[in-house]
Amino acid sequence: MQIEFISCTPQHILIIQHLADKIWRKHYPSIITIEQIEFMLNKMYSAESLAEQMKNGHQFIILKISGLAVGFVSVSKKSERNYFINKLYVDTTQHRKGLGKLLLDKIESDYKDAESFSLTVNRQNFKAINFYFKNGFVIDEVADFEIGNGFVMNDFVMKKELSLP
Repeated sequence: MQIEFISCTPQHILIIQHLADKIWRKHYPSIITIEQIEFMLNKMYSAESLAEQMKNGHQFIILKISGLAVGFVSVSKKSERNYFINKLYVDTTQHRKGLGKLLLDKIESDYKDAESFSLTVNRQNFKAINFYFKNGFVIDEVADFEIGNGFVMNDFVMKKELSLP
């Protein structure tokens, strides 16, 4: 198994879009409505939106296993030495193989100055919540975010504090 991490540029947007579309349509129908999935994919994963996110400092990393793109992560600086994981997704056919952990380990390695990483996760996304618990995250707060079109994200804000040498 050959593992490769790709630091993304706008030329990788189609790969991110393809992965997001495949993952969201498989994973989220039991959590949110199809209408909300469509709205969020259009809002967060259009070519324009992804290019803007990259321009605004979101670092995207694609994980390839034996040449096949199977997941991605996006990280941005929240404040001095504190980072926000905007997105972390692994193809549902590749779950429970340690690939999400590989992505977390990669960003911790890349952001050696980090004191913490935080993220939001839907409160009904039990698999993801348990994954984050297993990897040292705790629930920091409960938050609801209006995202437009009458949709609300009902999330936990989770945080992982890192011990620095």
